[in-house]
Formats: sequence, C-alpha cells, structure tokens
Amino acid sequence: MARILVVDYSPTEACLLVDTLSRQGHGVMTACSGEDGITLASDEQPDLILMDVVMPGKDSFQATREITRSDVTGHIPVIIVSAKSQAVDEVWGRRQGVRCYLTKPVNGRQRLAAVNGELD
Repeated sequence: MARILVVDYSPTEACLLVDTLSRQGHGVMTACSGEDGITLASDEQPDLILMDVVMPGKDSFQATREITRSDVTGHIPVIIVSAKSQAVDEVWGRRQGVRCYLTKPVNGRQRLAAVNGELD
C-alpha cells in the first residue's frame, strides 16, 4: 500500500486520519506544522500528502506551494482537508498545487475515495 504523510496541527484530527488510513493498509507518518511537513515530504518521499489549512507557522497553502514547486517533492500529490469551506479557499489551494480539496467534516468514504483517486 501507499505511504501517506498527514500534516495537521490537531492531534485529534491527525489521529482520526491515521486510524482511517492505517485500517486501509497504508503506512502513515505525521507532522504538526507546515515546516515539518515540507521536511518530511523531502526526506521521506511519501506517495501522498493530506494537509489541514490552519497551522502555526507556514499554513498549508504556503507549504503546498513549496512542496509542489520543488524539484524534489513536486511529484507528490497534496490533498487539503480543511474546515475552511469558502470557494475562494479551494481556488487558492488549487493555484498552489492542491490536487483535491475536501471540506471538514469529511466522511470516511469521501476521504478514502479522494485518497484512492490520487494513488491510482
């Protein structure tokens, strides 16, 4: 199965994502900030990144921009999972390189469909 990086400031949200993805057989690693997410993406080369928008330091838009525009990590798809539900947030995310934008609360089927869609 895939190696997935979850970047989320909330331990509760990260745990939920880790549990859901692990039960599907994926290997999951976590980071709690945009900076840590960028470092782990570069060092570990995951198959996919799931990232919340609101984090201390670099938010996911800034981190996604760095990840998707880097020669080292630009091939890694990024999915945003966020409570920010305005259309402008999704448009801005896509301009930064986000492949999929999911609005919380996301049910397990939606999340897995998005993950599986990016891993195919």
